[in-house]
Amino acid sequence: MTLNELRYIVAVARERHFGHAAESCHISQPTLSVAVRKLEDELGVTLFERGPGEMTVTPIGRRIVEQAQRVLEEAAVVRQLASQGQDDLVGMLRLGVIYTIGPYLLPHLIPRLHRRAPDMPLQIEESYTAQLGERLKAGDLDVLILSLPFDEPGVMTQAVYEEPFVVLMPLGHPLEAATQVDAATLARQDLLLLGPGHCFRDQVLRFCPECNRLSVTSDNMQRTLEGSSLETIRLMVATGVGITVLPYTSVSGYAYPSDLLSVRPFEAPAPTRMVALAWRKSFPRQRVIALLAEAIRACPLGEAVRLLE
Repeated sequence: MTLNELRYIVAVARERHFGHAAESCHISQPTLSVAVRKLEDELGVTLFERGPGEMTVTPIGRRIVEQAQRVLEEAAVVRQLASQGQDDLVGMLRLGVIYTIGPYLLPHLIPRLHRRAPDMPLQIEESYTAQLGERLKAGDLDVLILSLPFDEPGVMTQAVYEEPFVVLMPLGHPLEAATQVDAATLARQDLLLLGPGHCFRDQVLRFCPECNRLSVTSDNMQRTLEGSSLETIRLMVATGVGITVLPYTSVSGYAYPSDLLSVRPFEAPAPTRMVALAWRKSFPRQRVIALLAEAIRACPLGEAVRLLE
């Protein structure tokens, strides 16, 4: 039994496809298939049920794959300790960030991290919370920056700041006359939201469930539209398509053209989100976590953001 064989069965279980698993491991499919079959013969069990066009993990295979993942994580710890010696801040850090945080936090965070840890290059991946969570548990990422709640077995979290949501509207919109916006008023507007899969969309809809309805008639456009990113939605709002809800850090320090867009806060208690770090309990570089939290709190996030210790 080798670490490579364990890596191959973890990849097959994750991809549910031998060809895709081989690609992710950068080997040929026949090589991977032979290695998996060799391990099954050595263990005396069937790990995967193979069928035309499909593959499933057997019950015993699922348990073995879970243990294999733990073994690979511990082996990675050994490699990190050997390569870094006594300094946690030396060596590549694989950082995952959700789409609605990365563009607004990273430009401030990266220079501060580089000054504090010049020998720690970053490999950055932006994606949805669910996908980043899987990558973290698989050992493909070291630390995530995301929005709570994020409850996963074997994963630690640390909240670093809380930010309110705000309403973005085109200049001249009727809501400009209000100093604050409430959920009932928001639900009566043509609201642009991110598509399914974005946790920020879910957080907005928890605050205002009525915003989830679609009302399509011959006289009215649909009440809820979808955009692929906050920046795309921001541009749509500027053209007058509707209004949107954004996290505060996406507007604090953003140079809005005065003739296109306007921002209003929510009525208290305003909806907020908690931004946090997440990492595996087995992650050995604890100084990295402390440094990330310290560097994030040092970023100019805006006066409405509440820093958490």
